[in-house]
Amino acid sequence: MMTENKRDKLVILGGGESGVGAAILGKTKGMEVFLSDMGEIKPRYKEMLEEEGIPYEEGGHSEERLLNADIVIKSPGIPPTAPLVRKFAERGTPILSEIEFAGRYTDAKMICITGSNGKTTTTLLTYHILKEAGLNVGLAGNVGKSMALQVAREHHDVYVIELSSFQLENMYDFKAGIAVITNITPDHMDRYDHKMENYVAAKFRILQNQGPEDYFIYWQDDPVVREQIKQMQIEAIRMPFSEFRQEDTKAYVEDGIVRFETPMEVWDIPRDRLSLTGLHNLYNSMAAGLSASILNIKKDTIRHALEDFEAVEHRLELVDTINGVRWINDSKATNVNSTWYALESMTTPTVLILGGKDKGNDYSEIEALVSEKVKAIVCMGKDNAKLLDFFSGKVPEIRDTHSLEEAVTACAELAAEGDTVLLSPCCASFDLFTSYEDRGDRFKEAVRKLK
Repeated sequence: MMTENKRDKLVILGGGESGVGAAILGKTKGMEVFLSDMGEIKPRYKEMLEEEGIPYEEGGHSEERLLNADIVIKSPGIPPTAPLVRKFAERGTPILSEIEFAGRYTDAKMICITGSNGKTTTTLLTYHILKEAGLNVGLAGNVGKSMALQVAREHHDVYVIELSSFQLENMYDFKAGIAVITNITPDHMDRYDHKMENYVAAKFRILQNQGPEDYFIYWQDDPVVREQIKQMQIEAIRMPFSEFRQEDTKAYVEDGIVRFETPMEVWDIPRDRLSLTGLHNLYNSMAAGLSASILNIKKDTIRHALEDFEAVEHRLELVDTINGVRWINDSKATNVNSTWYALESMTTPTVLILGGKDKGNDYSEIEALVSEKVKAIVCMGKDNAKLLDFFSGKVPEIRDTHSLEEAVTACAELAAEGDTVLLSPCCASFDLFTSYEDRGDRFKEAVRKLK
């Protein structure tokens, strides 16, 4: 637990969920708080700030006022290269993430989950198990409510926290009692100077401050994770998972049974009883099951929760079956590896929608699966040149579209009874949409209009 000088000047950059939560926590700790956002603050967040009497500005930064800060809390989306952030860094002003700041005011147990793919599902599944077990648990990070807001207004014994590499960049003293890395594949390369080692280093910050009483859960077969582990001295107890049993594997499949071997208990569950299907979801279930076992949750409770969990919206979400064609919303697939997992789970000829804001993608990773499973690609974005150049000639048909409606119409023409239309874009949504949720919601709306 941390105590602060009552008159510390706290500046918050960004007026979204994390920023407003941090501002409220700062106020409850007696700090002098000011929030600043370059863009527009949503009405509900303005209301929260006004209710608390916290001063704020939007549509630009009053640098002179801001640079007097003793502590800065930065929205994860603001890069360290932003001019104002650089000025704070040059002055030696501590720049923290909201999670780091919140963690200084609670003694709760932290289960922290990161990875290029699967982290949201793993986080929500872990939270679901802990809730089913009756634990007093909070959900935070990229999902749920702001952790800082929860620390200010509620009390939880445990937090399950989804952490992006962006959040981990500004975490220093925070410690995960249980750290989970689902996998690491290239993503956000534009943020990391197109250097994979920078991205990997950011992800592995999740292990900082762990000791021999803590746990590290990870996918044993991930080449990037495996290589990074070799270069580190890890004090935490290692709990790797894999599809197949290997030396030291703590969760694996044998004869259709998923087995968990933890220091607390050995237990199993038939793979076909897991509510989430596909290889990627097997890994997510293993990571969540191991986390719950470490907390000494009864195996029957974990089994039941793994059996009745409902899939995450926008992640391989079945929208509808129309004229014998299954339409699947995987808008959350904002990188190539995520689309790889989606294609891996396809069992019928697939019409694949790709496109959006390219983050330095290498599409060769999905080339073999596209050849095997995809009958047509529909590109959907402002500029599809890179996709058209890479995939032309590699699928029987490819279409160039520049709106969601145009893309859905093209898919309806291309798909036959027994096929699947899969929106799994490989790319960020910001060229045509406000978020991947917006993209997924509009896709579902357009599909339902086909009836």
